[in-house]
Amino acid sequence: MGLGPVWKLRQQAVVQQEKIQGEAGGWIELKQAVPACTACGLHKTRTQTVFGVGDENADWLLVGEAPGAEEDRLGDPFVGQAGRLLDAMLGAIDLSREKNVYICNVLKCRPPGNRNPEPDEVAKCTPFLLRQIELIGPKLIVAMGRFAAQTLLNTDASIASLRGRVHQYAGRPLIVTYHPAYLLRNLPDKSKAWADLVFARRTMAGL
Repeated sequence: MGLGPVWKLRQQAVVQQEKIQGEAGGWIELKQAVPACTACGLHKTRTQTVFGVGDENADWLLVGEAPGAEEDRLGDPFVGQAGRLLDAMLGAIDLSREKNVYICNVLKCRPPGNRNPEPDEVAKCTPFLLRQIELIGPKLIVAMGRFAAQTLLNTDASIASLRGRVHQYAGRPLIVTYHPAYLLRNLPDKSKAWADLVFARRTMAGL
């Protein structure tokens, strides 16, 4: 496993980011650029892109992995049971999708069969996320789920080892927690997710 492919993927991400910055001056341009993107093969299998939803001036940015089947169908992130659970979690700390929270994914297109995203797909799509971060200007990023955390932090560390600490991504503090879909399958870990939210709220209060 050499460094060459990783280096090349990072180079691709830099080139793509420069291209996006040149073409997408603001929200309108970015919202046009995402559905027009054909940089990776996922554009051939998607129903539609899933851009993001919420307050575009939010202090909180929640980032998941990639759209699932319902998200691909409806065009919004975190819908269905996982979305309802996320809304309940946010409500428990007096937040909502409409108020001071923005929600999006690392990938804007659904990988077929909900498989894990490929490195090349992440490299091509990450500049869109970086541009969203620039436009939103969040005070805190919350990475939801193993893949989102590992991708944003460029690590293969487990969720267990990443939780409970403040990391950095794109110059912003980042906190790791479980994905709501995972919590639906592993109910005992809901208490851990709650602890993560309390930690995130305390971190936000100190910023």
